[in-house]
Amino acid sequence: MRTITLIVIHCSAVRPDQQSSAAQIDTWHRQRGFKLGIGYHYVIRRDGTIEPGRPEWMIGAHCQDHNKYSIGVCYEGGLDIRGQPTDTRTEAQKASLRRLLEELHERYPRAVIVGHHDLNPHKDCPCIINVAHEYADLQPK
Repeated sequence: MRTITLIVIHCSAVRPDQQSSAAQIDTWHRQRGFKLGIGYHYVIRRDGTIEPGRPEWMIGAHCQDHNKYSIGVCYEGGLDIRGQPTDTRTEAQKASLRRLLEELHERYPRAVIVGHHDLNPHKDCPCIINVAHEYADLQPK
């Protein structure tokens, strides 16, 4: 079993008129050369549906230098209609993301919840201003 010390939040970087299901992201990642397909462990759709990606036991491909000990969670969206980074999470996504993070926190109580940009400042992803603050109650004690 892998030791999980990070839960990394991502966005799929699509506009409101675009979709990004786990199946679509799997296709995109395979086109980019990811031999095992989708790099995230979970995708949260705009309607709040949580779709599985890679199994948790499998190393992800979502955050360079941190995949070995992390779980990757991606929400559909992240860009406004003009293609600019912004927090586009729907209320349903926010509720599902919180529920999923609570479940992951139960399984991995020592894992710190961060945004992709916290580990790679060149990224806007996940377009949430302060992930650690928003989920402060789920951070390790």
